[in-house]
Amino acid sequence: MILLRHDRLGDATLKGKTLQLIVHKGTSEIGGTCIELYENGSRILLDLGMPLKEGSEPVDVRDLKPDAVLVSHSHQDHYGLLEDLDEGIPVYISELSMDLINATRVFRHLQTLKKNFRFFGPWVPFEVSPFTVTPYLVDHSAPNSFAFLVEAGGARLFYSGDFRAHGRKGVLFERLIQEPLSDIDVLLMEGTMLQRSDGGFPDESAVEEVMVETLERGRNASFLVCSSQNIDRIVSAFRACKRTGKTLVVDVYTAWVLEQMKLVSESVPNMFWDEVKVIVPHSQYKVVKENPEFFGDFKEDLFRSEQRVLPEALKSSPEEYLQVIRVSGARLISRYISDEPVNIIYSQWLGYLEEEGQRMYGVEELNKLREDPRVNFIYAHTSGHAVLEDLKRFAHALGPKMLIPIHTEYPGEFEQHFDNVIVLEDGQELVV
Repeated sequence: MILLRHDRLGDATLKGKTLQLIVHKGTSEIGGTCIELYENGSRILLDLGMPLKEGSEPVDVRDLKPDAVLVSHSHQDHYGLLEDLDEGIPVYISELSMDLINATRVFRHLQTLKKNFRFFGPWVPFEVSPFTVTPYLVDHSAPNSFAFLVEAGGARLFYSGDFRAHGRKGVLFERLIQEPLSDIDVLLMEGTMLQRSDGGFPDESAVEEVMVETLERGRNASFLVCSSQNIDRIVSAFRACKRTGKTLVVDVYTAWVLEQMKLVSESVPNMFWDEVKVIVPHSQYKVVKENPEFFGDFKEDLFRSEQRVLPEALKSSPEEYLQVIRVSGARLISRYISDEPVNIIYSQWLGYLEEEGQRMYGVEELNKLREDPRVNFIYAHTSGHAVLEDLKRFAHALGPKMLIPIHTEYPGEFEQHFDNVIVLEDGQELVV
């Protein structure tokens, strides 16, 4: 039986052994995900994200009072409200995700989060009584991203988090398809790409090939504009450099992110690899110097002569390097404008450069460069989210009794593509 209600969870008439859920945020927008599960007097949150949509109000954390929070990955639209959470409430998260979140905060001159962090690993169940939670490692643009199987009150709920099938860890998706979970009562599935195309780049290999072609033609500086936490993209850039005899240049923040990846993989390039160099902007070195407890031996590693590259070297032989920057670093590119065109490989969602993305620092400068005839602007990006055909494969394999759209702008369209769809509104309760 399904009961839809609009009042708060925990109503006295509903306190039985049935699992109840309410999507506080995310039924009709991308970002700000926050899902509450209630069973037998206990409640947990699946993610606690900051909204991405301009004008969207975040949930009031003080009103929720969860017994625990589960964080799927290190993107702000899934963890951004942790700062408002009471420090005593357990936060279940992967160790790598916590490190990446705190690194981002430190480089933004914010204090690290002092929370009751409890670490989990892939495929190892843990108890948040009365909930049994099993994390499933998934393919996404953020490293160490997870989906969650939650069992309570005789029900089995699967929360997809953000996921895809076309990244360098696509085998994780195929494993879920080939060996699907059974008896899923509720599937909370993201639908970011429901009305978006792959832009002509179906996977990371396609992105890598464009990078290779661009570097082979380049006679001046080449820049890759991407997120430092998009590890698949950094790997693609490294592989493209290796294939073309170039050197990958990263800044201090990106070098730190790559160092943290050693927690889960030894195959991700880092600043000690021969084909990787680190440029040390003064502002970033100052952050490292002022936070010795957080960075440890990393400060000394930065000044190993074989790891660093100086601006003079980049300027004297710009064609030998591919520099990784973020949108905020667009002003750096102007220094390399000359008779030979500068390559800008833009490897993020194009929407960030449109009107709604103008609030991002550096967008205005990047758009000017985009129109400059002395700049070779190349778009090469594949999404961190599953395309429609893969969503269909995933839903078919799991065969849920109920499928609830989340992390999507088009929840009503799910009924055209999937079975057993229940479209909720933010704040609407479902009882299984």
